[in-house]
Amino acid sequence: MTKISEEVRVFVYGTLKPGEANYQKYCAGKVVNAQRAVILGKLFALPLGYPAVTPGQNQVHGYLLSFAEPKILQALDHLEDYQPNRPVTENLYNRQQIEVYTPQGDVLGLVWVYLMTLELVNQFNGTLLTDGWWSGCGLTLAGN
Repeated sequence: MTKISEEVRVFVYGTLKPGEANYQKYCAGKVVNAQRAVILGKLFALPLGYPAVTPGQNQVHGYLLSFAEPKILQALDHLEDYQPNRPVTENLYNRQQIEVYTPQGDVLGLVWVYLMTLELVNQFNGTLLTDGWWSGCGLTLAGN
């Protein structure tokens, strides 16, 4: 595979995880690899039906998705209401690069993740999920 440099890696912790509401629409058929992974942050459940992560030192569990097409970021930016040219405070989420780890703690490198500001989480009355795992529909992916 010669195009490995073009692969886009995104850490997902909410509706984009396999088995969740937006996976089928945005990720199915586009993901070349999916593996369980962890980042450091704070995970909140929002009353709107989806989660948010803010900077922090708690473990947040999700999936590291690898995509062959770099333009996947445009679709994900649209879903997450992120525009790179807008001020941080005007975006719903902000796409940043963050260190990601295996569940065992091995470093997997820098990947994209969508983070929300703590101010916005507080405006939405987010609830801290201390176990670091969010689920919207309770579906489990076969084989995981």
